[in-house]
Amino acid sequence: MSDDAVDVPFVARLAASGIDLFVPADRTLLDILIDADIDVSTSCEEGTCGSCEVPVIDGVPDHRDTVLTAEERASCAQILVCVSRSRTPMIVLDL
Repeated sequence: MSDDAVDVPFVARLAASGIDLFVPADRTLLDILIDADIDVSTSCEEGTCGSCEVPVIDGVPDHRDTVLTAEERASCAQILVCVSRSRTPMIVLDL
C-alpha cells in the first residue's frame, strides 16, 4: 500500500451473475462479498497468504497485499480481496 493511499468507495461487479456490490470506503471487498453470500476462500485476512486471490476481468486493483509479485501486480489480472481495493470506480471480478 502506498503512503498516499486513500480508501474510496467503488463497485465490484461479479461477472458470473452480473451483480454489482457497493464497497464503501470503510469496509473491505471481502466483507462485502461475505455479506452477499459469495463463497470466497480466506485465511489470514491480512494480505499475506494469498488464499483470497480472485481473477480480475476489468478494472485496476489497488494492491495492498504482500503476496503478488511486481509482474502480477502490473498485469491487473488478480486481486486479494481481503485487503486490496480498486483504483477504478468499478472492478469486474471473475466470480
